[in-house]
Amino acid sequence: MTPADLAELLRATTADVLTSHGADASLVPAEVKVERPRNPEHGDYATNIAMQLAKRAGVAPRDLAGWLAEALAAQDGIDEATIAGPGFLNIRLAADAQGKIVAAVLEAGFAYGTSQVLAGHNINLEFVSANPTGPIHLGGTRWAAVGDALGRILVATGAQVTREYYFNDHGAQIDRFAESLVAAALGQPTPENGYAGAYINDIAKTVVDANPQILDLDPQKRHELFRSAGVELMFAHIKRTLAEFGTEFDVYFNESALFASGQVETAVEDLKGTGNLYENEGAWWLRSSEFGDDKDRVVIKSDGKPAYIAGDIAYYRNKRSRGFDLCIYMLGADHHGYIGRLKAVAAASGDSPDMVEVLIGQMVNLVRNGVALRMSKRAGTVVTLDDLIELIGVDAARYALVRSSVNSAIDIDLELWEKQSNDNPVYYVQYAHARLCSLARNAADLGINASEPNLALLTTEQENALIGTIGEFPAVIASAATLREPHRVARYLEELAGAYHRFYAACRVLPMGDESVSDLHIARLALSSATRQVLANGLALLGVAAPEQM
Repeated sequence: MTPADLAELLRATTADVLTSHGADASLVPAEVKVERPRNPEHGDYATNIAMQLAKRAGVAPRDLAGWLAEALAAQDGIDEATIAGPGFLNIRLAADAQGKIVAAVLEAGFAYGTSQVLAGHNINLEFVSANPTGPIHLGGTRWAAVGDALGRILVATGAQVTREYYFNDHGAQIDRFAESLVAAALGQPTPENGYAGAYINDIAKTVVDANPQILDLDPQKRHELFRSAGVELMFAHIKRTLAEFGTEFDVYFNESALFASGQVETAVEDLKGTGNLYENEGAWWLRSSEFGDDKDRVVIKSDGKPAYIAGDIAYYRNKRSRGFDLCIYMLGADHHGYIGRLKAVAAASGDSPDMVEVLIGQMVNLVRNGVALRMSKRAGTVVTLDDLIELIGVDAARYALVRSSVNSAIDIDLELWEKQSNDNPVYYVQYAHARLCSLARNAADLGINASEPNLALLTTEQENALIGTIGEFPAVIASAATLREPHRVARYLEELAGAYHRFYAACRVLPMGDESVSDLHIARLALSSATRQVLANGLALLGVAAPEQM
């Protein structure tokens, strides 16, 4: 019996109990929450449903809990239901019911843990979106890992997801990038507020090698050629690095296309027509404060040039025109102001502000010997995704970036993540998977397979704890999706790996010496196979490899 099965049984039983005692069965929520108690001696699962409903049902919580305990104890698959405290219910499953979790994993395979929680949603997930003026820095690297994992998790819960990279190829930053390339090609100092680093020299040389006459062109044409060629080369590098990191996008959207196609102008005129833009001192302002923003925002400046938010408005409207009912923006720590303004853009466009979600990722630092690394070998000023991959590899980098909430700044201790030991979280999880693969190979060598196991034999404390942890996986994925928190999956995998290591230390899976193969060996082998499957499924959601040997 999976936790979802138990929750449904509890929901139906609660409705029957309320009806039989003259109360309104409609009080029972559509979803009843069950959770594993911290102390396994209290049972396999616990619920506070009696305390939740007692007052509205007009009964004492312990009375309702008692009625539920009696009704549950009579159900197939329930070994025991007891009351705790003011009305908690502790539930212990029958051994064969626990074993059904293992059977469910083995039957579902890679589909175990997936659901339709977000079915029907068409989500645009925009992340990274680093300007093509330099390599991806650590802030963008965090989103490359977290955004990719979130996309996988949203798909696993039934959503249709388009992963999108907003290619900022319009504006002053690109002009400064081009000016920096020109200066490097001419052997001049980096312009004020320009870009420096070995990569600038490399790109400038590549552009000159491909266009030998470029330095003889008039300044405007030279600037334009360095601009277009430099952006193309830089973005090609960004794409290659992201691919090496295992992060792929469905759409690369060019900001310049919004201006070239007239979408910015159209969006501005439409908002003028609704009255949500007003003119003041020669500029046009969005009435964003009326839609929850902290102030109104300039959309068209007094010189007639569009402010950055003009592109944001057109881009949001473009996403909506493509059929997305939810637009998730994943932005850096210095973008808190975008939460209110982007929601205001949605509201001013006639949509619910809830059609926009903005996730803010906090800073990332690389630390060695307690000292933060500040400089990149190639970028010159900041540590980049390329640097991180070179230092600790793709798997460790992705896992390190995903396993913490994006609301928290993180320090990545390079010595820790380089270790080949259980102190390293990704090694700990991957080693558990590799160990399980080795176990499966040993079983195959002995001619043992886990077909038709008697899973009711799995009754020890360590077996029950491992089965219970396996059973939590679908709920973990669902919560990670609905809360947009991929770190829940990583932390769960560490918990699962720990439960398996404790099980393996206490319960011999394969026979030793001349010992014959027993039904218990086969049941434990099936449990091990289920554990291996869940570890593989979870690692796949994070974009981290599940090695078969280490």
